[in-house]
Amino acid sequence: MDFLRDLLLFFHFIGLAALFGGLFVQIKAEPRVVNNAMFHGVLTQLVTGLALVGVLEGMPDEDVNHAKIGVKLVVALVIGALVLVNRKKRVLSNGLYLALLGLTVLNIGVAVFWH
Repeated sequence: MDFLRDLLLFFHFIGLAALFGGLFVQIKAEPRVVNNAMFHGVLTQLVTGLALVGVLEGMPDEDVNHAKIGVKLVVALVIGALVLVNRKKRVLSNGLYLALLGLTVLNIGVAVFWH
């Protein structure tokens, strides 16, 4: 189970890198768009995050913080919805872009600082 947890965490980080990297390359882009890295990154994060919680629940020595997981899930679902709805649009407004970037950073902060 430890290997499966580590493997899922590895892919969860890959999803984070894709999402954040996809947002980061749009900083100076004109026009800003929702790119494939954002879309696949948030989907990877959602799937691996849910799988991680399932694996952790099955491990007797792990204590899962359900409030933290709930907050992270809600934020990830909002990011996913915004990415999905705006995926085909040609222009991403500054407000929407900053919201996606802010929500992504918020989710990272919750993961790191909430113990």
